[in-house]
Amino acid sequence: MNDFELKHGERNTKGILLVDDALTMRIRLKDILAKGNHDVIGEAENGVEAVEKYKELRPGLVLMDISMPEMSGILATRAIKVFDPDALIIMCTAMGQETMVREAVQAGATDFICKPVKENDLLDKVQKLIG
Repeated sequence: MNDFELKHGERNTKGILLVDDALTMRIRLKDILAKGNHDVIGEAENGVEAVEKYKELRPGLVLMDISMPEMSGILATRAIKVFDPDALIIMCTAMGQETMVREAVQAGATDFICKPVKENDLLDKVQKLIG
């Protein structure tokens, strides 16, 4: 069994799921995480995909964009938390979205980070949550 093959229901505690509708943002986040020796095990470009991928991959952490088509990051967070109350989710938000950040925390987000994402801030938050 390799690092990404799990028994049914088992969490990949070190794996990260990236969720953002912008490919350029997913690439940037993936590059930052690679510098910190973190494994991105999946990507999604909207909230619907995020929930499906979460159930399939059971990552240790989700980096979730707050504003996306089809299903927002807030609604996706709620759905993931219903499926797995212990899910760790860092919400990525643009400056000036304080109201949405409060909604995200109420929905179950563990933490948040503002865009543009600063490399050290992201790596520090990921390290605190999943090592």
